[in-house]
Amino acid sequence: MITDKEKYINLSTQKKDGSFVNTPVWFAEDEDKNSFYVFSNGGAGKVKRIRNFSSVKVAICNFKGDLHGEWLRAEAELIDQEEFIKLGYRLLRKKYPSMRIIDFFSKLSGNYKKRQLIEFKFKDTN
Repeated sequence: MITDKEKYINLSTQKKDGSFVNTPVWFAEDEDKNSFYVFSNGGAGKVKRIRNFSSVKVAICNFKGDLHGEWLRAEAELIDQEEFIKLGYRLLRKKYPSMRIIDFFSKLSGNYKKRQLIEFKFKDTN
């Protein structure tokens, strides 16, 4: 299972032709909700693909995307509720202190408000 002790996950999103695109990303766990948060540019391909197909696969990986674990199935959702956006970014900043620098330059360039927060939860395997 994936825990917050890991640094990167590979988020695999489905294209219309049925193939998957793998993207190594930072993530943060919300233990209370049993869910995970990822952020991306709102116009990124993974965001568009999640809009079409909420089923995703995730696996532990390194910063290059080389897998260190098995693929697990999950359901992703694009988050637009302000309280969950704040929660997701708070968890991400707590886990990755350097994210504050990324936030600063993102705000400076005008890209901060173009971000999309993504939440995913693992599917039941029963």
